[in-house]
Amino acid sequence: MKEEQVDKIITNHVLYAVGLGIIPIPLLDIAGVTATQLDMISQIGAVHGKKFSDISGKSFIASTAGATAARFGASFIKAIPGIGSVIGGLSMSIMSGASTYAIGQVVHRFFRDGLELEDIDADLAKSIYKEEFEKGKQVAADLKKEEDEKADDTQNSDSTPVVPPTAAADASAFDQLARIGDLKEKGVITEEEFEKMKKTILDKF
Repeated sequence: MKEEQVDKIITNHVLYAVGLGIIPIPLLDIAGVTATQLDMISQIGAVHGKKFSDISGKSFIASTAGATAARFGASFIKAIPGIGSVIGGLSMSIMSGASTYAIGQVVHRFFRDGLELEDIDADLAKSIYKEEFEKGKQVAADLKKEEDEKADDTQNSDSTPVVPPTAAADASAFDQLARIGDLKEKGVITEEEFEKMKKTILDKF
């Protein structure tokens, strides 16, 4: 039962992280993914009866996943006009999902063994994370493909009119605005950062 609960929690947050990885503002996408991972750890912890602070959660994510050059690279690529936001978004999207999957698997394994977040061996956690991250890239890619196919099926079904490009763009913008609104509500980004992100999204569409 716990395994099924945790699998669902991880899958949902991987999908959310994949979506957040597309946000077209360098570094703030990372902030959003970190918030998603914290929420995931909290939910997995609840399944196992574990409680911890956001500070210890952020510390665990930083020490386990690390701020890899590739992770920041994908985010900074978005700053390149035009093609940068596309390449950076796709790269960051899959990496964000893979990282979230790996973090979820690591905490689940240790919580299942009865350990507290603060008691987890850092070196062992990094080793497990690295292994799970490789699996997570395929998981994230598969989930993203499934979601894209669902969206295509919905738009192209006989009973549903094809969504005009402008409407599709509006839906995408609305989705991104909803995500950053959630980040603001959770205190991950400030009001000023929210307004900046909102303007960037609206200007894009």
